[in-house]
Amino acid sequence: MLSGPKPEWLTFDCYGTLIQWDEGLLAAVDAILANHPGSNVEPRTLIRVYDKYEHALEAERPHKSFRAVAGEALRLAMQELKLSYAPDDIEVLTGSISRMPAFPEVVPALGALKAQGFKLCIVSNTDGDIIAGNVAQLGGHIDRVVTAQQAGAYKPARQIFDFAHKVLGVGRGDIVHICASPHLDLAAARDLGFRCIWIDRGTGRKPLPDYVPNAVFPTLDRVPPFVGSTVWS
Repeated sequence: MLSGPKPEWLTFDCYGTLIQWDEGLLAAVDAILANHPGSNVEPRTLIRVYDKYEHALEAERPHKSFRAVAGEALRLAMQELKLSYAPDDIEVLTGSISRMPAFPEVVPALGALKAQGFKLCIVSNTDGDIIAGNVAQLGGHIDRVVTAQQAGAYKPARQIFDFAHKVLGVGRGDIVHICASPHLDLAAARDLGFRCIWIDRGTGRKPLPDYVPNAVFPTLDRVPPFVGSTVWS
């Protein structure tokens, strides 16, 4: 259940919550592997190894742009899997991210939330030039975008959320965050204490064993009626 004051702002994770990340990443990796004929590496294997390096690099200091992190993670993953790496490979990956489409219900759901008077902000582990193409697909409903590039830190670090709350002029108790990522966003909600709705799209990502979100829905279109019927204090 949600309780507390009605938030002025709703904040969102982008990739996997609003934008079809898993589907888009698989297509990008398929295209990368097609440029390396003769490989017997499965696309999901490359994604799994890439994810391992990406999360490790995002935790390093000093902060690096997502484009740099993604390029190094891809290079290391392909090296581990004994694939040759070409600079064009990272362009395939980052170029495809900007073109990844929204889930079918997302734009109408965002519009319904705007109609209820909420302001909408994305908080995302990316660079501004990469996410711009995705935001352009969201029906003009997004009021603000906060990126890891702006904050100098990646989720689940406290720094990116503190930066977002400062930019929006709100405290942690004054927002509701909506996300699909347990190990990034739900971990931050647990550690920082902000209200959170988990969009569990059935990807197999598991909830945290020591945290229960305020609500769980399979798709974003369940959120507008839920917050619309919430009795705020």
